Amino acid sequence: MKVILKQDVKGTGKKGDVLEVSDGFAKNFLFKQGLAEQASATALNSLKLQQAAQARRKAEEERAIRELAKRIDKTSVSVSIKCGENGKVFGSVTSKEIAARLAELGHDVDKKKIVLKDPIKNVGEYPVEIRLMEGVSAKITVSVIPE
Repeated sequence: MKVILKQDVKGTGKKGDVLEVSDGFAKNFLFKQGLAEQASATALNSLKLQQAAQARRKAEEERAIRELAKRIDKTSVSVSIKCGENGKVFGSVTSKEIAARLAELGHDVDKKKIVLKDPIKNVGEYPVEIRLMEGVSAKITVSVIPE
């Protein structure tokens, strides 16, 4: 029997897969648990439409992320922080502070996307990478200035 999975089923398949399974497995487990539906022509057509809409949404989201990366790339951000003598920072500049400064400039970036190789603990300029998604990243310059 051909079925369309409504949810991920461990050992069987992922949501949206069209599978050939035994009649007993389909009737006694998949249908009763609400994990699958029979693969009729209308169900297959609606699945195809849903997948096309999902692909369009994903492409649009990816385009928006690439556009954001172009706008952010080569941006300079200034962070003022309390410093001691010799330009030594009390604490460190975190990705949360950098994300807040980017938000002030109108760029909404999640702090988890900001990659700091080492904590910023001195006054100066530092290159920072922002990984927005797989294969899309932007480079910014963070200037740490004393208060």
